[in-house]
Amino acid sequence: MNRHKAREKAFQVLFQLDINETELEDVMETLKEKERNDVFLRSLVEGVIQHKIVIDGKISAHLEKWTIDRIASVERTILRMAILEIMYIDDIPQNVSINEAIELAHTFGDEQSGKFVNGVLSKIIA
Repeated sequence: MNRHKAREKAFQVLFQLDINETELEDVMETLKEKERNDVFLRSLVEGVIQHKIVIDGKISAHLEKWTIDRIASVERTILRMAILEIMYIDDIPQNVSINEAIELAHTFGDEQSGKFVNGVLSKIIA
């Protein structure tokens, strides 16, 4: 699976975890075996879970007139993934992480999601 598809699947897993009280392995079981075993997908999901407090702090520090709890789950999940890549995965250029996050926002969010995600991420890397 290419990284773009892995990001989409990781987004879906993390989104489900964000809106439902469920266990990671229960959500992972809904994926095909090939997807469950994808190293990049697993690193995104497990990385966001492991570093969630630090990532959420980074997001909160760069929000204006918003709290992280007010951000829609779609945008919050996408921001968490992108920030994980930026902060913890060295072999992905920042601009790739940002572009992929904007693409996910266009796919899964509303018409303003891409602009919002881009704005927050731009402040974080500045």
